[in-house]
Amino acid sequence: MIGITADNKLKRLIVVGDRVLIKPKDPSDRTSSGLYLPPTVQEKEEIRSGYVIKVGPGYPIPNPTEDEPWKETEEKVKYMPLQAQEGDVALYLQRNAIELQYEGEQYVIVPQGSILMLERLEEL
Repeated sequence: MIGITADNKLKRLIVVGDRVLIKPKDPSDRTSSGLYLPPTVQEKEEIRSGYVIKVGPGYPIPNPTEDEPWKETEEKVKYMPLQAQEGDVALYLQRNAIELQYEGEQYVIVPQGSILMLERLEEL
């Protein structure tokens, strides 16, 4: 059995469907003018940002029907891939996020439809 290290601990996780695993950025506890915000105000922010860690396979696409229904076919599920990729910075709606803690780290799982914008480091 392979030992779990900091490098491969997330490789065991499988994100399903159109979900995206995000590591949230630490919310700023100050306003632009320098005032400190209480934690209750930070929790009510609707839009948050974070780093995309893992991405699900996407939206399942139905197989086309064939003219010969008696013919046995191997049903392979095909997926339409998501726009989000590992390493992107995502702006997402907090109200649709599911918060979880895994191996002592805080993460959120967000459906692709809740991601408002992606920032990718490579050129488009």
